[in-house]
Amino acid sequence: MSIITVDINNIDEEHICCAISERKGENCVPSKKAWLKERFKDGLVFKKLDVRGKVFIEYIPAEKAFAPIVADNYIYINCFWVSGKYKGQGYGSKLLNECIIDAKEKGKDGLVILSAKKKMSYLSDPKYLKHKGFKLCDTAKPYYELLYIPFNNKADIPSFKENAKKGEIEEMDIVLYYSNQCPHTAKYVPIIEKAAIENGIGFRSIKLDSIEAAQSSPAPFTTYSLYINGKFETNEILTEKKFIKIVKEKGLL
Repeated sequence: MSIITVDINNIDEEHICCAISERKGENCVPSKKAWLKERFKDGLVFKKLDVRGKVFIEYIPAEKAFAPIVADNYIYINCFWVSGKYKGQGYGSKLLNECIIDAKEKGKDGLVILSAKKKMSYLSDPKYLKHKGFKLCDTAKPYYELLYIPFNNKADIPSFKENAKKGEIEEMDIVLYYSNQCPHTAKYVPIIEKAAIENGIGFRSIKLDSIEAAQSSPAPFTTYSLYINGKFETNEILTEKKFIKIVKEKGLL
């Protein structure tokens, strides 16, 4: 099977394989496609296996990444996903190799990606990445790891910005930082906002809608990060049921 590049010329026709399955007429794809169209201007590359499945890699020059990192002249991998029946067939290696070749051709000093101490929702598996040659370059509380593959041993080692290392914010109650990098947020952020209002829970959502806002974020994972009473809680995109379960456990409901 071939790998195709989704760009401004074909994105309206192509299936973006990270999209949620449409149910009951819901369609979360437009928010993701709009986000991609803006990021193409910043050098984003989206490559996928030519199938209707979750087999893709999405990457961008680190200076333009929606991530609070310092990684000058590196390529930042936004998302790298091979799922279901496509696992174990070498497609992940093929996609990663395409990214490496592209980065080297562009004169980059290496690749960098956000992961965690163990496999977490919406983050690439650290065990797989380290098997493929990624090394630890920095950490952020409570469990985030920044991993990299250097091409140039004289280049600076990537790091998290200080604003993203603590796992804490000053604001209390519940605060959600998010962006449209993932189509899930277009559906689930309004759902938990509504649930919070209906249950009288102090809640504020902060949409990271620019590179500057994302890179200044206290959250290493800018797609979706929930804080409760000043402490990081989860990067899992929550349904209403899971959200209510968490706030009850915290004694807020």
